[in-house]
Amino acid sequence: MSQNHQDVIRLLQVTDCHLGAESGEDLLGMDTDEGFHDVMTLLQQRETAIDLLVASGDIANKGQQNSYHRFLDLIQQYVQVPMAWLPGNHDLPSLMQSIGAGRIQSDVVQLDAWQIILLDSSVLGSEGGSLSEAELQRLENLLASSDKHNLIFVHHQPVPVGSAWVDTYVIDNAERLFAVLDRFDHVRAIVFGHVHQDFEAERNGVRFYATPSTCIQFKPGQEDFAVDRQMPGYRWFDLHADGSFATAVERIPEKDYGIDYDSAGY
Repeated sequence: MSQNHQDVIRLLQVTDCHLGAESGEDLLGMDTDEGFHDVMTLLQQRETAIDLLVASGDIANKGQQNSYHRFLDLIQQYVQVPMAWLPGNHDLPSLMQSIGAGRIQSDVVQLDAWQIILLDSSVLGSEGGSLSEAELQRLENLLASSDKHNLIFVHHQPVPVGSAWVDTYVIDNAERLFAVLDRFDHVRAIVFGHVHQDFEAERNGVRFYATPSTCIQFKPGQEDFAVDRQMPGYRWFDLHADGSFATAVERIPEKDYGIDYDSAGY
């Protein structure tokens, strides 16, 4: 894959797009297509060379086939870049696998000195996340068989983000994940979606990052469901050959989407 600089890989993350099967579907009053278009416009304006675009789940709002076709078509309107995706709790993994076969990576991507691992934490019929024994074994095998720096993407949060209501949906066997990670010293970061907000933490030298949704945002630090007035956005990473990296969130300018900020849930 191409690289923007000799030793730097530019990776972008979009997450929690909640696209409908047709245009015009809304979430708490917000047209999810509108937010997605705005984020992709910003991304197109700011990013000149992209090595990989990762979509980290809840691509569809109801797991409908046309939502995934629409997502890929909309992406193509803005950028033509290598892509990877993984399912969230609103997605249907089997559909994503069949639609993405041969063109969208869904398990692992090798980028020079880096290995990008995609994990499936979705549980059919559940809002919460869990990692199957097969996924945990796959992760362990990938980490054991490569000495590359590792960046891991998953949908659900492996660590609490500080909002009681959304932390009920934390990966329920995260201790099994940590048992694997603690055996290796070349995991640099774990990146996730699901929580619709920016978040950073660290555990045993591994960084944890959450990324804003391309639609509505959840207010941080809340006991009960609350919608934030922060704008949609995406996250970028600059991955260096020595294992160091830089990352930040980019948000669209202030805009009125007609969101119901008083909603008690969705």
